[in-house]
Amino acid sequence: MLLFVLSVSTLVCSSAGRPSVNYLENHFETEEVRSAAIKRLLEVFGMDDPPHTRGHKQAPQYMLDLYNTVADVDGVTKDPYLLEGNTVRSFFDKLRSEQEYRFNLSNVARTEKVLTAELHLFKLRPQSSVTFNRHHFCQVSVYQVLDITKKNTTQDRKLLSSRLIPIHSSGWEVFTITQAVRSWMVDEGSNQGLQVIVKTLGGSQVDMKLVRFASGHNHHQSKQPMLVVFTDDGRRSTSLEGKGKKHPIDTPLLPQIPMAGPPPSRSARSLDYGEEDPGTAAACQRLPLYVDFEEIGWSGWIVSPRGYNAYHCKGSCPFPLGQNMRPSNHATVQSIINALKLTRGIETPCCVPDKLFSINLLYFDDEENVVLKQYDDMVAGSCGCH
Repeated sequence: MLLFVLSVSTLVCSSAGRPSVNYLENHFETEEVRSAAIKRLLEVFGMDDPPHTRGHKQAPQYMLDLYNTVADVDGVTKDPYLLEGNTVRSFFDKLRSEQEYRFNLSNVARTEKVLTAELHLFKLRPQSSVTFNRHHFCQVSVYQVLDITKKNTTQDRKLLSSRLIPIHSSGWEVFTITQAVRSWMVDEGSNQGLQVIVKTLGGSQVDMKLVRFASGHNHHQSKQPMLVVFTDDGRRSTSLEGKGKKHPIDTPLLPQIPMAGPPPSRSARSLDYGEEDPGTAAACQRLPLYVDFEEIGWSGWIVSPRGYNAYHCKGSCPFPLGQNMRPSNHATVQSIINALKLTRGIETPCCVPDKLFSINLLYFDDEENVVLKQYDDMVAGSCGCH
């Protein structure tokens, strides 16, 4: 259960008009609890502190499209096997050159396993001033720079990827460079960058006016060279989200209160959970629990979603437990023992999540790289008596 503490809205004053001692004590205690709760929530998301962002930035279209592919409008994972690993990071080039590129990977933990790394380059159309060329294709090769002091020699670089592309085409070209990124993760000092060389099919150099890639220096941010790295941080779930998992909308659920329309108002979400609604003898069911990132103060660095419905389980598990209660065999036996009063101190089974689903966050890190990360066991997909 996530804990959210709201600030005190009324001011208790002493006779002198100053805040009373009781108010100050309660205020500081409330702030202390809120701070501890936010810190714990950050730990759930694998962070020590919230990222510090500097102004509004636009996330790369590739990362937005990837997020929309793997997540629904609330951030819940559509299919757990769509994404390779559980983390995708995008990095912008630091050199701002048309043929040489370098990316700062310091925010990738050494413990993360690099699965795939891709260099994304936007190929521009040939300049109109360039006369017609008889070549229709060119050979584009991406090299890992091994020693910047031996530039333009055969010992200074290592071939990573090479293929033919149409000379008169325009758009994104993607090259796999996993080998280089893995070596950089082992030895950060070996990251001397990448070099792209374009040649004709005959092996001669191609006029750069004929084949050009957008650079961060002269072109719009949406076309900047980008490194995309797929990793796994090893935090995969071992609990309720098994191999047969489905998206919540495909799973038969216990009776629940639907989330129709926009998220409930702040007052509705801020009810005291210790209070019982009228007629509280309701059977175990799934109820809304909306987590609003703006209320927590995280909207400045989270791109999407703005919040999500975690849901929570509430209700009784009375004897006899029907199959609609989704009871485990253990819960059924416990319910029988409780009903027959065979053993003292045996309570009725509890209403708890029996299926959990992951959510996806798209956010800016401290270096203003855009990260897509999947977090397991964040949404109660269904509830049962256990």
